[in-house]
Amino acid sequence: MRVSGPLAVQIAASLTGQSLDTRHAHYLSFLDKQQQALDVGIALLFKAPNSYTGEDVLELQGHGGSVVLDMLLSRVLECGARMARPGEFTERAFLNDKLDLAQAEAVSDLIESSSTSAARAAVRSMSGEFSRTIADVQSELTALRAWLEAALDFSEEEIDFLADPLLKSRAESIVQQFDDLLARAQQGQRLREGLTVVIAGVTNVGKSSLLNALSGEDSAIVTDIEGTTRDVLHEQITLDGVPVHIVDTAGLRETQDVVEQEGINRARRAMDSADHVLVLVDAERLTLPDLSLPISLSATLVVNKLDLVNGDSAPESDDGIALPAELQIKLIDDAQSCLPQFNQLKKENVIGVSVKTGQGMSQLRQHLLSLVGHDAQLEGAFIARRRHLDALNNAKLFSMAALERLHSSEMPELAAEELRQAQLALDSVTGRFDSEDLLGEIFGSFCIGK
Repeated sequence: MRVSGPLAVQIAASLTGQSLDTRHAHYLSFLDKQQQALDVGIALLFKAPNSYTGEDVLELQGHGGSVVLDMLLSRVLECGARMARPGEFTERAFLNDKLDLAQAEAVSDLIESSSTSAARAAVRSMSGEFSRTIADVQSELTALRAWLEAALDFSEEEIDFLADPLLKSRAESIVQQFDDLLARAQQGQRLREGLTVVIAGVTNVGKSSLLNALSGEDSAIVTDIEGTTRDVLHEQITLDGVPVHIVDTAGLRETQDVVEQEGINRARRAMDSADHVLVLVDAERLTLPDLSLPISLSATLVVNKLDLVNGDSAPESDDGIALPAELQIKLIDDAQSCLPQFNQLKKENVIGVSVKTGQGMSQLRQHLLSLVGHDAQLEGAFIARRRHLDALNNAKLFSMAALERLHSSEMPELAAEELRQAQLALDSVTGRFDSEDLLGEIFGSFCIGK
């Protein structure tokens, strides 16, 4: 049980009947109003500012029975304390500059971690690695702003400071730092919130069968009739504690059926909002769907029904089912002409499976985990939330706008303002500047006692 605030020392004396030494574990009795023992345990007193909240803090460690704890809680309230709001201890730590906002959010994310990788990413953020990286970018922005504003102040001098190539080089370096920062934050967000994966392909390639195989449930109707799936189906699976949202879609083809066409439209909308697309093809037909994916959306080519090509005893290794060489060459050529995502198709992004026999499914599951960052392929990923990504994207856009002004020499005086806006966006991540409504929303999601 934790008590924080100006009455902590007084409550400690009332509860224990003695004066406690700071940062010392006292084994003693916890007393009621009549000085009778309620429990026996350990009391620790921390004086401000050397405590979690930055205030005087009393911590009590007693026995865990619900009745005993309720009696102890009633006694502490009787001594002048009140019940904490959800997240109030961490909120006070933030308000007393013990943590910044990104670190405070990471406390909740660590508690809610569903995998080892997510927990490690949360610890990185909680220890301040995310905040320090942002501070480094802030320093670069400040230095560049100072250079720009000094150049504008001395614009009548013979030397054109704005023409210095080092100025543009530093601006380009800042944009690159934002790319790296966003990559690490996006990986952290996927570890925290999971990955949304859409299964896309022409009709009857086995999309619904793949959904059922991944989820372990007969969620989707499977028939030999083309166009069976006419709506978007959602399933959430858990791979090694990591949530993965699987979306099955209608087969992509030309159709005059109004209902099926609406399903195809919904499939395309689902792909627009996905994190990744599994492009499923039939090993016998090798027909790729007509896709128009956002250029930033990553995709994996999955070849199904390899049992029909290789037989039920298709050779399988740690890399999955081996694709026949001639099939692989044709498939890669077709894919590269079909989608920009496959212009530089890598071996790990072509996976052979047989949903019917289960061959290759283990490799596909491992591939999905690697997309989430479960195996920590991206060194130093830190936990992040959607608001962090929005702020980082905004800061990057402002920095890119400033760089464009420097390259074009069009109203370069506004480049300094663009950089200032980038700094404000970064400030919202660490909480140097935020609204009370946002703080209430963030800390209100914590559990009581944190």
